[in-house]
Amino acid sequence: MINPLRPTLVLATLAVWLAPPATAQDAAPHADEEAVVAVIVQLFDGMRAGDSAMVRRTLAPEARLVGTSARDGEPVLRTVDIGRFVEAIGEPHDEVWDERLWDIEVRIDQNLATVWTQYAFYLGEKLSHCGVDAFQLFRSSDGWRIFQIADTRRSADTCDIGG
Repeated sequence: MINPLRPTLVLATLAVWLAPPATAQDAAPHADEEAVVAVIVQLFDGMRAGDSAMVRRTLAPEARLVGTSARDGEPVLRTVDIGRFVEAIGEPHDEVWDERLWDIEVRIDQNLATVWTQYAFYLGEKLSHCGVDAFQLFRSSDGWRIFQIADTRRSADTCDIGG
């Protein structure tokens, strides 16, 4: 007599054996997202601390910094020398430079990550400006590194601060 549970058991075993390991697939993207966000957090922790070396460690050597804004109602695109930006972070200044983020969206495909987030920039406790930061990161042999930062900038009186 054939055991009626045997075909079900064989099929269930095959299904488990042939199925991709769900936990490994689910954990890797989550870990990558955390690693990408950690680089951005390190960038802004370094900025708050005035630690240019900490900031530099988050950047790829060829990193770019660009911003968009409006001047006299006309769109403006400006490129900032990333080296000068890093140096300015390390120079003494009276107020803490504090960029606060919320609504962080992370997208990753292989060795490329993009992060889109709202931000508010404070000089000490005073709101200076706000906008959106868009980061692009590359997974190098040393981990994720920022190779481009782009942002929009709105004056403090037009900011609707969330997060």
